[in-house]
Amino acid sequence: MKPEEWRAVDVSRETQVRLEAYVQALLKWSQTINLVAKSTHSDIWNRHILDSAQLFTHAPPKFRRWCDMGSGGGLPGMVVAILSKEQNPDASFTLIESDARKAAFLATISRDLDLPVTVRRARLEEADPANADIVSARALAPLPLLLSYCHRHMAAGGIALLPKGRNHAQEVEAAQQSWHFDYVTRPSQADPDSTILIVRDLRPLDI
Repeated sequence: MKPEEWRAVDVSRETQVRLEAYVQALLKWSQTINLVAKSTHSDIWNRHILDSAQLFTHAPPKFRRWCDMGSGGGLPGMVVAILSKEQNPDASFTLIESDARKAAFLATISRDLDLPVTVRRARLEEADPANADIVSARALAPLPLLLSYCHRHMAAGGIALLPKGRNHAQEVEAAQQSWHFDYVTRPSQADPDSTILIVRDLRPLDI
C-alpha cells in the first residue's frame, strides 16, 4: 500500500497530511533508533499504518480515553490519535513507553502534529493506572502477561484491542488459566495470518 492508495480510505485531507508527516518522521528517526524494522520500510503503509488504523474501526463511538501500552514508535497509539483528532475530538490518548529515546520521539511528533497525546516514560507495571476506556498493545508480550497490563490500565467496562498472530488461540488458552475475560476475534486487514482480539470483562480468576 502506498500513500496515494491510503487516500481511498475514508479520511480527510487534513488527516492524510498528518499521517504522511508521521510516516516521514517515523522513517527519519528510525535511522538512529529502532522504531520500525528496516525490512518493513518499503511497505510501511500496510505493515504499520493500516495495521494500526484498523483498531480504530473497532473502538466504541465517542470513547474518551485510550491508552497505548509499550507504544514504541507510536504504533498503534499515534496512528489512532491522528484518526481520532477529527472523528472524535474530545478523546485523549496516553502512550506509555519506557525507552527514553522512543518516548522523546512520541513527545516530539505529538507536539508537531498538535495531538491530544500524553507520553509517559515508565514501565507498564509501574506507571500510574491510565483508567482508559480502550487499551491497546502491538507486538508487546504473550497474552497472559499482556492481560496483566491491560487490567492495570483499563477502566471498569473498558475494552482491550490486541493484534495477535497465528498462535492467538494457544495464547488465549494459556491466558484463561489465570484470567477471566470475554473476547471476540476479528480478521486483520493487513495480514491474513493475524487476528485482532477484542477483550472485555477482564479480571483475575481469583476475584
